Amino acid sequence: MAIDHYENFPVASVLLPAHLRRPVELIYHFARTADDFADEGDRPDSERLALLASFGDELRLIERGQRSLVRLFQELAPMIREFGLPYSLFHDLLSAFSQDVTKKRYADLGEVLDYCTRSANPVGRLLLLLYGAATPRNLGHSDSICSSLQMINFLQDIAIDYANHRIYMPLDEMNRFGITEAQIASRDSGGPWTDFMTFQVHRTRRMLRDGAPLGRALTGRIGLEMRMIIAGGERILSKIAAAHGDVFRRRPKLRSYDWPLMLLHALTMR
Repeated sequence: MAIDHYENFPVASVLLPAHLRRPVELIYHFARTADDFADEGDRPDSERLALLASFGDELRLIERGQRSLVRLFQELAPMIREFGLPYSLFHDLLSAFSQDVTKKRYADLGEVLDYCTRSANPVGRLLLLLYGAATPRNLGHSDSICSSLQMINFLQDIAIDYANHRIYMPLDEMNRFGITEAQIASRDSGGPWTDFMTFQVHRTRRMLRDGAPLGRALTGRIGLEMRMIIAGGERILSKIAAAHGDVFRRRPKLRSYDWPLMLLHALTMR
């Protein structure tokens, strides 16, 4: 699941088998900490990149079978070995977070999806490996879900990202709909904004539904967990649509009353 989506969706929840909760927590902790290096605080970009590079160094250290002095990597090393997790997926995450520091605009959907393959998809692939369910078909569905969750996060956080000098919306699509950076800066949801956001929501929903068969392919509590995540993504998209795309004044979030609806959706999902 896309890293920032752990704010909206369950992390190592009670639905997961007990033996998987700590591995999931460790993956989350790695990703959340590295993401914070890229985003949080007032560090200069050079320091952010240096911190991310240090995580890469620690990964390479344990990959060579050497002992890290950093507690997180001391715990990651045996977990990675036990489950046979590819180090490349962890490096992909670091690559995406480093890109957050250096790249602020995305020319087209291809560039956005390339980012998603490194910022979001690796986590889904890591989880499938933990579950022992990393078949080619499941991995493809997971990629669709994770990329769509990342894009949902972009839609939720257009204003927040702009405050951090980033726009993840494809510039060519903004131009096609007549959306300018000035409109985002002024938090203006008028004019062509609703049509632009409707287009984004419909495409992202298609991506999410393309991956939905994974919720049935995975059995037991893990399958229910996955269906809850998909249902959560659907709820956020529905909230964006109901607000006519005005995420500036009505940033969608999951509330307590959403959870029974998500559970019903998860239980009846096909």
